[in-house]
Amino acid sequence: MPDAGVAPAGTAARKFGSIEGVEHSLASVGYIPSRQIATAVYLAQHLEKPILVEGPAGVGKTELAKSVATCLELPLIRMQCYEGLDEAKALYEWKYGKQLLYTQILKDKIGDVLGGEETLPSALNKLHQFGDIFFSQQFLEPRPLLRALQQPGGSVLLIDEIDKSDQEFEAFLLEILSDYQVTIPEIGSIHAIRTPVVLLTSNSTRDLGDALKRRCLHLHIGFPDAKLEGRIIQARVPGIETDLRRELVAFVQQLRSLDLKKVPSVSETIDWARVLVLLHAASLDAELVQDTLNVLLKFEADIEVANKQIATLTQKAKQEAGLPI
Repeated sequence: MPDAGVAPAGTAARKFGSIEGVEHSLASVGYIPSRQIATAVYLAQHLEKPILVEGPAGVGKTELAKSVATCLELPLIRMQCYEGLDEAKALYEWKYGKQLLYTQILKDKIGDVLGGEETLPSALNKLHQFGDIFFSQQFLEPRPLLRALQQPGGSVLLIDEIDKSDQEFEAFLLEILSDYQVTIPEIGSIHAIRTPVVLLTSNSTRDLGDALKRRCLHLHIGFPDAKLEGRIIQARVPGIETDLRRELVAFVQQLRSLDLKKVPSVSETIDWARVLVLLHAASLDAELVQDTLNVLLKFEADIEVANKQIATLTQKAKQEAGLPI
């Protein structure tokens, strides 16, 4: 039965019926969106524009694409970007082994193929016809970008960490992001069978080009406030007690105010909540926090900074959560 937040559309791709429908549908699969996130997803699908999702690592950018794919019951096609990524890895490459095999078969049958040709020009013309076959779609190996365009029922295309790729690759993406087509010199232009939902993520390690940004809706996902983070923990770690959830959220919110090399993200908060449930913790105390602080903080220097203030932070967390000290 279709989710209440998604409108069925027969054989066509399913669409979100409203912004509220996006919120409800994403929440039903465990992703608690802000109103801004839900609005961007709704507009992206109905305007057929990509979303450029920026923000610090671990705030749910990649998870958003996964959740949208789940809600719409579409395949998620992910392309992880890195320095040196090129067309052959992202778009397509030729099946060279298959081409060589067919070339050998043609070589063995060359006499049968040219048996009726009396002149060299006519023989070359006959061979030229076979040459074109070797650069057709049956010899094409689609990579993530091309696969996303060829999905008959549509897809969700995640171009992850676009800021890690080169500027040349960023420029290569412009045709796909504006016209949802790619051009292969030997074949021509291949258009999307059905326009994919496209999300690009960036951790802002470098500035992206204006041409790329113009083609996208912009969405920034920052660290959530205490209320939203509490809802996220409730959805992701349903077994945690209410008081402990409020207390750990208040602690993490306090921790982010310190001068740290890397403040804990939402993903670390979720991991910490799972650890506390696993340890059967009823509330936070300085010893428990100190023993598990490495789940939240990834640099030893940050752990040393936090250790000096654990007593103060846990006390403030209890006060903000409305619990007895």
